[in-house]
Amino acid sequence: MQDALLRDAGGRLIRHGGTSRSADWDEIEAFCQSVYMPYRVRPLVRFSRPNATMISARAGRVTMTRFAYGTGIYLDRFDPQAGNILVLNTLQGSLDHQTDGGSVATTGGDSFVVDCSRTEYWLKGDPDHMQLNLTIPHDVIAETAERWFGFVPDDGLWTRRVRFGGPGSAWLSLLDYAARTLVQAGNAASDTAIARHIEEMICVELLRQWAGAAGMSLQDGARCAAPGYVRRAEEIMQAEAREAPSIGDVAQRVGVSARTLSGGFARFRGVSPRAFLAARRLDGFRRDLETRPGEETVATIASAWGFGSFGALAGRYRERFGELPSQTRARAAR
Repeated sequence: MQDALLRDAGGRLIRHGGTSRSADWDEIEAFCQSVYMPYRVRPLVRFSRPNATMISARAGRVTMTRFAYGTGIYLDRFDPQAGNILVLNTLQGSLDHQTDGGSVATTGGDSFVVDCSRTEYWLKGDPDHMQLNLTIPHDVIAETAERWFGFVPDDGLWTRRVRFGGPGSAWLSLLDYAARTLVQAGNAASDTAIARHIEEMICVELLRQWAGAAGMSLQDGARCAAPGYVRRAEEIMQAEAREAPSIGDVAQRVGVSARTLSGGFARFRGVSPRAFLAARRLDGFRRDLETRPGEETVATIASAWGFGSFGALAGRYRERFGELPSQTRARAAR
């Protein structure tokens, strides 16, 4: 991990395009706004000069950065409109992070997660800090939670700022694997199948670690606590996704009004019934793209699912899976 994004698996130095070191505050700010979000930075020692390390790589919609200011800093006023979650993984030195009612320190091997779109945050870093950070859009994590655990957690999770991981943890092993794999895949890795694989692993494991540190269960929490009519509606929409039953019909079959069904989904799943059904239809469409005989075209498979506007479908598909339907189909055909 100490050489993450610096050396490849064979120990050779990696050549990065663009500026990877800087002593210019404006240049550093521009980098940070592009890979993190707008925020305010103040040096702990007035008029001190930075000696920043600035390296980034992408795995799908996750941005990984090896970063240090090279001087002590205090950061606050993170822009919630950017919609990003930060995962700050300390390689050396230490950071002090805002938590409920105080702060917590991270040192080598520790990680800290905060959803800057849902809660305020500040941090203080000593002059020797070095980070391997992740920037992940909130919507990507929420989408992953819905896909893997069947519901989108509420602010009981998103507002929790927690420390997790630690030396020897599974989380650090995953980051080590991700960094090495991205380096081996090269600069085009952000759009490759392996990059999307890494994105999925990072998001699922982050959710597991985050919920565990926050004292929550994603496996048997809100999902099992949902009323029976919500769970039955899910089963119907999962089984009949291809036929796209109306929400009114589903509500009638489970014995409640459409309004009650919508309220139950909003409270226990964090999405509307319509959004849940749309996601199941996209999931089914993707499975068919990956498994149907090679002579069937994307248009043929889309038509079988009742999708009319292919342009709109392609946009929704890319937003959910990070690639176009044609790319999924082409990979399955190889």
